[in-house]
Amino acid sequence: MIEILRTDITTLAVDAIVNAANPALAGGGGVDRAIHRAAGPELVSASRALAPCPPGEAVITPGFRLPARWVIHAVGPMWRGGAHGEAQLLRSAYDRSFALALAQDVASIAFPAISTGVYGFPKPLAAEIAIGAMRRHEPHLARIVACAFDAETEALYRGALGAAANGG
Repeated sequence: MIEILRTDITTLAVDAIVNAANPALAGGGGVDRAIHRAAGPELVSASRALAPCPPGEAVITPGFRLPARWVIHAVGPMWRGGAHGEAQLLRSAYDRSFALALAQDVASIAFPAISTGVYGFPKPLAAEIAIGAMRRHEPHLARIVACAFDAETEALYRGALGAAANGG
């Protein structure tokens, strides 16, 4: 089941949350900063030990002080106009996140809108890619949450989910 929620991802009671991480896994801005702050300093040490992580890849750490048992650090691409494999890299970041979740027997997972903040990925395309990945992996999990930061992203997720349900 795919849910779309506009909420703080760090408060969700799910098995795993996904962090929109940078390659250094060092805790940057936006959702990355919020997750690191909520999880505590142990997350910095655990994630940095796994760095660097290239765009399109993901790594997993414990959730430490978060309600989620796991944090999956997915590195999305920076938008450079769309002709540099950005869409494929974003799909890969979602797919790698799901693979890590399934390897840990995760039943519920929440994703932010990876790469749509300072990385500049166009939100409509990112929502389409995210919902597509969620639909592909939906049979393997009890709950998938698309966590939106703002009303625009929430509406784009809802539109993409509706289009996917209608064969779009």
